[in-house]
Amino acid sequence: EVQLVESGGALVQPGGSLRLSCEASGFTFSLFVMGWLRQAPGKGLEFVSGIYSTGTPFYADSVKGRFTISRDNAKNSVYLQMNSLKPDDTAVYYCARSDYGTDWDRGGQGTQVIVSS
Repeated sequence: EVQLVESGGALVQPGGSLRLSCEASGFTFSLFVMGWLRQAPGKGLEFVSGIYSTGTPFYADSVKGRFTISRDNAKNSVYLQMNSLKPDDTAVYYCARSDYGTDWDRGGQGTQVIVSS
């Protein structure tokens, strides 16, 4: 059974930082592109960032320069370091996997990030 368990969400002030983590199990982690999606209140699911098995990252324009994705294939984990957070970053963040970095399979309950003063 594929499992993606997210953690690290919190309430943070604008300009603050958070680090999200995702622990994966039930599949060969190193073979998949891993990523993060988010869903803001009342909006659809949005791509945030992805990382190829080689470690090459890619980002949505809205987070480029502020967020950094990384992965540890030995720990079956992917991370999202979020800096300079804005209220528009408020959303439930989901870990996801993909064969090629386009269509994503998200799992788990997500982790809530609230950026507010």
